[in-house]
Parts: sequence; C-alpha cells; structure tokens
Amino acid sequence: MTVTTCIPTDALKPFIKHYLVIESDREVINRLVPDTSVVLVFRYKGNVNFTVGGTETNIPASVLTGLKKSSRLVNYSAGSAAILVIFKTAAAGSFFKVPLHEIFEGSVPLDNFVSNGQASVIEEQLSAAKNNVERINLIEHFLFSQYKGAGGDQLVLAAIEKMYTAKGFYKIKELADSLYISQDAFEKRFRKATGASPKQVSSIIRLRNIVVNGKKHENFNQLAYDAGYFDQSHFNNDFRLFTGQTPSDFFKSPIFW
Repeated sequence: MTVTTCIPTDALKPFIKHYLVIESDREVINRLVPDTSVVLVFRYKGNVNFTVGGTETNIPASVLTGLKKSSRLVNYSAGSAAILVIFKTAAAGSFFKVPLHEIFEGSVPLDNFVSNGQASVIEEQLSAAKNNVERINLIEHFLFSQYKGAGGDQLVLAAIEKMYTAKGFYKIKELADSLYISQDAFEKRFRKATGASPKQVSSIIRLRNIVVNGKKHENFNQLAYDAGYFDQSHFNNDFRLFTGQTPSDFFKSPIFW
C-alpha cells in the first residue's frame, strides 16, 4: 500500500487539510481512528470495505463520512485506489448544506448531497483520468462548483482552536462562557458547524493526542495520567472504544491513521 499526501490549491487551503491518495497492490486492512474531520472519499478503482461491530459494508464510489467516536477497520482489496478529501474541522459545511450531525458515525453516498447526477459525473471522470494529478484537479473543480460562499462560523472556529490548545481539556460550560454565549446556544451552533457536539469533539481531540504521542510512552499508567485520567479502567475503556484495542495491542500495530 502507498499513501501519498497532496496539498490543496491555495483557494481551498482554508477548508481542506490535505488529500490522501491510497493505492494498494495487495489486500490490506487498515485501522481508522476518529478525527475531527469530515472526509469525502472517492474510490476510483477496486473495492474498499469497512467493518464496524463485525458488520462489513462496501464503500460506494463516492461517500461523505461524518465524525466518529469509535474506530473502524478498512479493507482495501488488491488493485484498489481511493482519494480522500480531509476537510478541516467545521469546514465541510461550506460545500455541503446538510445537517452534519445527522451523519455522525455514518458514511452516506455523495449523491445524497448533490444534484443532477453530479456524483455520477465526477465518479466517471475520476475512473477515466490518466493520473492522480488529473484526478485531484477534477476533485478541486467539483469542490469549487459546490462552494456555498460560507467561510465558517467564526465563534465555533475559535472554540475549536481553544480545544486544540488545551489538548481536549476544556469544560464545555467554561468554553461557552469564554466566548460570551450560553451553553445551549453554543452547543447548537457547534453541532451544526462540525457534525458533533462540543463534548464529542473535545473527546476526539483528547484521545487523538494520546494516539499520536502514545508510542513515546512505555508506561501506560503514566500515559493515562498525562492525559488527565486518574482511573486506569476509565482510560482503558475510553481508549478501547476509540481505537478498538487495548493500548498495548494498538501500539504494536503500525497501520493506522
């Protein structure tokens, strides 16, 4: 399997972290752990399946995937290829006017969000393209055609920045108070913009930080303590829900993102 990171054009950088081009010449199972990004997936060759709770589902040729609280296994068949559009947190709403919280923990075919057969057109174009540079150009042209002229909710973006700075350690009421908004109003705006509640996103940031830095730790008790857990069993339960594995098993595996 080869995974190539591509940077978006300057006009799309405020909305997209990067593209991931995933090509597999053999069958590979990858563990996908939650992140704060909505992801648009274009599968242009072969088959890709994901497994959640023992249930396997085929990924359509194009699909919009919401935020998740738990991991999933993704099976890439031999000869498969896909391009992932990794949106920045709270940025997907600038292209798809859909209540993003309704696709939390879900993956929904793209044709549910666009009109006039646009999903089929881009799918056919990507399959026929000669190389990945051409494919990314096609995807960017498609995204420009979907742009709604919205720059994102600045209050929500400020909240997300505070969450990341605090590595997920932020009480939601205190966060709302710091932004001079009631907690109820804040939670509604946040969920609409990101596709998840402030508590869910804060938890993802917290556990994602543990995952990214976990290989530096040999002592998982210390890892839990550094992450603000004072109960090892609580940490183990949260970590297992997030990754699908115990810390010791998870960090033995090199294939995850």
